[in-house]
Amino acid sequence: MEEIKEYLKKFKNKNVRFIRPIFVDILGRMLDFTVPIKEFEHLIKNGRGFDGSSVEGFARTEESDLRFIPDINTLTILPWEYKGTEKSWKEAIIFGYIIESSGKEYRGDTRTLLKSIIEKYKNIGTLKCGAEIEFFIFESDKDPKHTDKGGYFRSGLYGEIRKEAQLVLNEMGIKTEFDHHEVAPSQHEVNLTYADALKIADSIILTKYIIKRIARKYGVYASFMPKPINGINGNGMHLHLSLWKDGKNLFFDKENQELSNIAKSYLAGLIKYGKDIQIGLNQWINSYKRLYPGYEAPTYLVWGTKNRSAYIRVPEYQKGKESATRIEIRSPDPACNPYLALSLIYAAGINGIKEELKPPKPIEVDMFHLSKSEKKKLNIKELSSSLEKALEFFEKSELIRKTLPEHIYKKFIENKKIECNNFNRTVTDYEIKKYFGIL
Repeated sequence: MEEIKEYLKKFKNKNVRFIRPIFVDILGRMLDFTVPIKEFEHLIKNGRGFDGSSVEGFARTEESDLRFIPDINTLTILPWEYKGTEKSWKEAIIFGYIIESSGKEYRGDTRTLLKSIIEKYKNIGTLKCGAEIEFFIFESDKDPKHTDKGGYFRSGLYGEIRKEAQLVLNEMGIKTEFDHHEVAPSQHEVNLTYADALKIADSIILTKYIIKRIARKYGVYASFMPKPINGINGNGMHLHLSLWKDGKNLFFDKENQELSNIAKSYLAGLIKYGKDIQIGLNQWINSYKRLYPGYEAPTYLVWGTKNRSAYIRVPEYQKGKESATRIEIRSPDPACNPYLALSLIYAAGINGIKEELKPPKPIEVDMFHLSKSEKKKLNIKELSSSLEKALEFFEKSELIRKTLPEHIYKKFIENKKIECNNFNRTVTDYEIKKYFGIL
């Protein structure tokens, strides 16, 4: 009760007039609604009911009564002021969990899924994660038209959007490490400092929202689409992973000052189950246009230290540093559902530890130029090249069935099949350009 009073006092001083609960659908798309500040105490104590038919993504069901239960630890004030014609105000946002009318956890809530996975494996280790979030800044949301000709670490234009995003995120309690212009024209990156998996998943959702809103203020459009333009790099979201227990990094071998056996087994688990979990990390048809050789995006299930086209990279500069020791998984893109992606990554890595898997030898050469026989000799396996192929592995995977609640498993598959069927029935610009004038 005292905590609620303190928040209300703070809200009054800062002109906070509304609370905005935030959650995601099964595809990771942000959903929200708004309640006036006078309902704050009721919201915290009782949650808020809503029609849950849209939470299924594209595979919408009949109306179902669900209830949002706020997680008060995520409550933060948006730092900007909204201006109407006669009034101005601020808003606070809060993440939470979804329950059914019966009071049971809603089995389609991927945030609850990640929380349960963390709880399930905490005796082994708690996952901490950092994120490199790439995005393009285009002229508008109508066409992917470039706004600069910059390149890697060459600033180009609209670096102010990255700076302002960092300032806003830091003010909201989300720590950032740095930002820079990326390889492709109009492409940018903001890096989030590592935090617990649930915190970083919330932060990814908010970071995309913040960047989009700031870009809109500048009269441009920020896109997290994996591959908006042919012939240049796409948007990735590299995740830096480490397991911690009792204040110690389990990925660090103190005696040998290198990656521990636990880390190596975790890495091996990610490789073994790479195809099983892929669709959770690359969940859109467009995601597979990014995963193509030649654009620093991984296409093979290998690891290395220098190889930036590898599925997993272990940065060399971290050698001998416990706090920095980690593995970097490079296949995810920023359009995924971070709660689902991290749940699957967590499960695959932990299974690697349980099975005491040994990783293959690191690969430091460009695999694109290796012959089929050379790849076979090195036992190099490829990631799936399309959403449909990735869906086959996901649907048949024993790991996936054990990790996901039946509801999420079935609804995610249903959503992806709808997407594939819709795309296969659609006449594309490529077909018009290629065939219309000659057939």
